[in-house]
Amino acid sequence: MAWDPAIYSAFAQPRLRPALDLMARIEVEAPGRIADLGCGTGNVTRLLAARWPQAKVTGIDSSPEMLAAAREGGDGVDYVQGDMGTWRAETPVDVLFSNAALQWLGGHGALFPRLLSMVAPGGALAVQMPHNHYAASHSLMAEAAEAGPWREVLAPLSVRFPVFEPSFYYDLLAPLAASLDIWETEYLHVLEGDNPVVAWTMGTALRPLLAALEGRGDWRDGFLAEYGRRVAAAYAPRSDGKTLLPFRRLFLVARAP
Repeated sequence: MAWDPAIYSAFAQPRLRPALDLMARIEVEAPGRIADLGCGTGNVTRLLAARWPQAKVTGIDSSPEMLAAAREGGDGVDYVQGDMGTWRAETPVDVLFSNAALQWLGGHGALFPRLLSMVAPGGALAVQMPHNHYAASHSLMAEAAEAGPWREVLAPLSVRFPVFEPSFYYDLLAPLAASLDIWETEYLHVLEGDNPVVAWTMGTALRPLLAALEGRGDWRDGFLAEYGRRVAAAYAPRSDGKTLLPFRRLFLVARAP
C-alpha cells in the first residue's frame, strides 16, 4: 500500500495546522534528541528542527516514497525507514512527536506506554491523531463499500474506529506520566474544487480500500463513483462554491517522570 506524496500534500496547509498546535504545547526548553514517528514527507520534521536547532532530529516512516520526498527537503534531518509499531529509540529521546500517524496502528493499550518509556526524564511524548472516524466522510465510505460487487473485499476494511475516547488515553497514561495534557479540537476546513472531500480522503482513509482494489479498475471506479455520489450530497458546496469539512482531532502531551 504505497503512499503518494503528491496526493497527501495536496492539502498540506490544513494538515499542517494541527501539527503546529501540538508543537506549541510542548514545554521542553532544550531537547537534545527529537524523533518524529510517522514523519511522512518531513514538512513537520523540518519545523521541529527549526524550533530546536540544537537538537538531533530523526524522522521515521515506513514509506520509501514519503522518505524520498522528505530527504529532498534537506535541513540536516536524519530520515530512517522503520515500522512505527516496532520501532524503538536506541537512546531515550527528549521529544517523541507523532502527527496524524498512530491511528494506523492497533493495540494502543500497549503502544502508548511503550512510546512513553522511550522518553527521557522531563521529556515529552506529543501525539495528534484524527478522531473523525464517526463523521459522514467515513461512515459513507462504509456504506459505499457495501453497495457493489466489491463488498466482500472492502467491507472488512471500511469500518475502522482506531482512536479511542480521550478518557481511554488519560486512564492509560496518567499513572505513568509526570503530567498529562489531553484535548480535542474540531477544525473547519474550507476546501475548494469539485467534491474535495473525496480528494481529501484519497490521501488518507481511502488508501487501504483503493489499494485492495488494485488491478480491478472497474471495481475501483465504481466504488469511487458510489462514494463520491454520497459525499457530494453530504458535503454540498456553500454559496461561494467552497466546501466545509469539519474534522475532529485528538491531542496529548505526556511528560516523562
